[in-house]
Amino acid sequence: MSKRLAPVFLPLLTAVFFLALWHALVRLSGSDLFPTPMDVLRGIRELVDKGLLLKYIVASLFRVSWGFGLAVIVGVPLGLVLGWFRPAYQALNPMIQILRPISPIAWIPVAILWFGIADSAPVFLIFLASVFPITVSSMAAVQNMQLVYLRAAQNFGVKGMQLFRRVILPAALPQIITGVRIALGIAWLVVVAAEMIAVNSGLGYLIIDARNAGKRYDLVVAGMVMIGLIGLVLDVLIRQLEKFDEVKWGYGQR
Repeated sequence: MSKRLAPVFLPLLTAVFFLALWHALVRLSGSDLFPTPMDVLRGIRELVDKGLLLKYIVASLFRVSWGFGLAVIVGVPLGLVLGWFRPAYQALNPMIQILRPISPIAWIPVAILWFGIADSAPVFLIFLASVFPITVSSMAAVQNMQLVYLRAAQNFGVKGMQLFRRVILPAALPQIITGVRIALGIAWLVVVAAEMIAVNSGLGYLIIDARNAGKRYDLVVAGMVMIGLIGLVLDVLIRQLEKFDEVKWGYGQR
């Protein structure tokens, strides 16, 4: 098989095998509740015809964009500062490590209390879920940076903010992007959970509403499929950042 075709053909082959296995298992089980792939496809078509699918996707993406965007704006600079300035690290890292293991789902009652049943609640939860992985990965990227970069820059008289902008940040970007990818996956998980409780729109709301409204498991699985496909697209888009020249040289150590 051609190397050019393999990245396209192999995933498609895997998807076809998975769909065939899914269909066969449903038929063998004799279940009338769990849908086949064709049932799910018909459910997606129904949502499109009613104008609901695009509406729910846009609502979920809107919340993720705001919460995740705020997390990047806060988490990357904070992580870089904590990774570079040891007193700041010693002062704030213990608090970060205390807050980081708390599940974002545990914050749902607090988010509803503070923000009510509105978009602000899931945005807040997505921010909490994303900001800690981004901060920790940015912090570790600076702390684990190859010293050869710093020594070479210092030999050329690069110092201060110029050193930070031209050496530290580019060298740390590969690991930061990895942290951002992980955080985006977490954000997409959290928005679904938050929409099941805190709002009345979005893909999470679609899933819980379809289950409650006559146990429409074809629509439940349709929502799950759309979540997975959009998650794949978002991950592919984030990985495009690795192709920028400002990022590529940071991979030289690998």
